[in-house]
Amino acid sequence: MTLTALKPASLKEAREAVLDTTGRISIAGAGTAADWGGRLGPVDAVLDTTGLSGVITHNPGDMTVSVHAGTPLRALQEQLAEHGQHLSFDAARVAAGATVGGLVATADAGPSALVHGTLRDLVIGTTTLLSDGAVVRSGGHVIKNVAGFDLSKLLHGSYGTLGVLVEVVLRLHPVPKAIGTVVVECGLADAARLAGEVLASQLEPTAVEWLSSGRLLVRLDSTEEALPARLDRLTRLLGDGASVASGSSEASGQSGAGADVWAEHAALTRGDGGAAVVRIGVKPSLLPGVLEALPASTVSAGLGTGVATVSVPGRAVAEAHAAVHAAGGTSVLRCRPADLGAPAWGPPPSALAVLKAVKQRFDPDGRFGPGRFDPWEIS
Repeated sequence: MTLTALKPASLKEAREAVLDTTGRISIAGAGTAADWGGRLGPVDAVLDTTGLSGVITHNPGDMTVSVHAGTPLRALQEQLAEHGQHLSFDAARVAAGATVGGLVATADAGPSALVHGTLRDLVIGTTTLLSDGAVVRSGGHVIKNVAGFDLSKLLHGSYGTLGVLVEVVLRLHPVPKAIGTVVVECGLADAARLAGEVLASQLEPTAVEWLSSGRLLVRLDSTEEALPARLDRLTRLLGDGASVASGSSEASGQSGAGADVWAEHAALTRGDGGAAVVRIGVKPSLLPGVLEALPASTVSAGLGTGVATVSVPGRAVAEAHAAVHAAGGTSVLRCRPADLGAPAWGPPPSALAVLKAVKQRFDPDGRFGPGRFDPWEIS
């Protein structure tokens, strides 16, 4: 079967492409998360959003920026840095060229979500193209009536099943003047205890992550004048074995963060290669217990956010889903061996009927992203 390749360069071209194409459509960005979620079902066309790239409007005074959804976030950060601003978002795959729209659609996030939240919190407006050609602008002039829905929130984690995200308005923050990371060698149980002490202190860390190599990383954003004293306080709080990491971190997109340790963190979020990679989220206090029960080969765990990425054998994916579900959390399969038939999602959530209703409302013919939420059967 021959797929139709679509690469619009404007909202008008995107609308024409959707209306001129019959059948089902896969929405693709840079391809950094192509195998996340359920396996894509049969489609007739692939709509490539990377032609929808570039800044539309940057308002430095208001600390907002409007961009085309196919814009690589790495390129956007470089442009914003010229004004001393950035999007406070540090998911690992940004360095691989992930687009703004793709990061929203997959609900990805990085360590700084501890303070700044996910893109669900940083996106303040969107323009979306629906399967019938209607254009919806959330938070502004609405061309099609979708009263009662905040589409910007619904698109976060929608995996390209509701519509084509064309434009995104983002809230910005100043680039920190100085960043430092303290590292302490410890197991998960000690890391959880130390993380609790740090989070209860007045140090206000911007990231608290434990790596399965046996290291707890705590990052501070600060001024150049205040950073040394804050790092000293943090080191003393963490106790024997704690030390300040040196260097800059390309992986986090921020200088002064400690290049090697955050590069290791980024690598762990991509998994160990041959295993399946599962992203899990539970109440932070429950995360260590859930992780201890899993046959994980690698782990990166946000002890303040309750979000972790684990590599497990393919046969253990269903077990991981069940353990997270039992703890009241959520999980999704991110990467998998080509021959793995494990479920991408855990047991259906209690809100499944609502999810199906939302899908029916925005994509009644099921044109976008078939299979992404299998086995829930809503895509």
